[in-house]
Amino acid sequence: MNSLLPHDPVRAYVALGANLGHPRATIRAALDSLAQWSLRPLRVSSLWETEPVDCPPDSPPFLNAVAELVPRPAETPESLLEKLLDLERQFGRTPSPVRNAPRTLDLDLVTFGTEQRSTGRLILPHPRAHLRRFVLEPLAELAPDLVLPGQTLSIRQLLDRLPPSPATRRLGPPDPAA
Repeated sequence: MNSLLPHDPVRAYVALGANLGHPRATIRAALDSLAQWSLRPLRVSSLWETEPVDCPPDSPPFLNAVAELVPRPAETPESLLEKLLDLERQFGRTPSPVRNAPRTLDLDLVTFGTEQRSTGRLILPHPRAHLRRFVLEPLAELAPDLVLPGQTLSIRQLLDRLPPSPATRRLGPPDPAA
């Protein structure tokens, strides 16, 4: 099976977040779906509990994680984005007039190999990933030396440049029994 894959296949990183309903179970179920879209076993960060960023007052804390998948050969950043948006809808996410409102599931395509996009529908890499501790902490577990397209610093270096935050706490694996 490995002979069908290039030596260094494209890797896509997806940030997951949830702060309504049962976030741990939701993230676990979303990861099960993401695993079906990957040619190799999914790699997943720990779960992180984070305070909401730029959210309405009294928003509950988020659970966040990052998954690494190897997309199928016909997959494009745009087709993967559509799958992610559909998965969010399946978990009950609906459009809200309130910016950054609490949500059952939030999936962000952080990067798709070395692809760069800037369209009305998709910006790659994610335009704020390099500034967000709740993305960089879990991403650093999987790919600390990754340099996002258009950046010059690795994930670890970007993370080291952010101010310390007690509002981000590593919880451990996303297994619902953990």
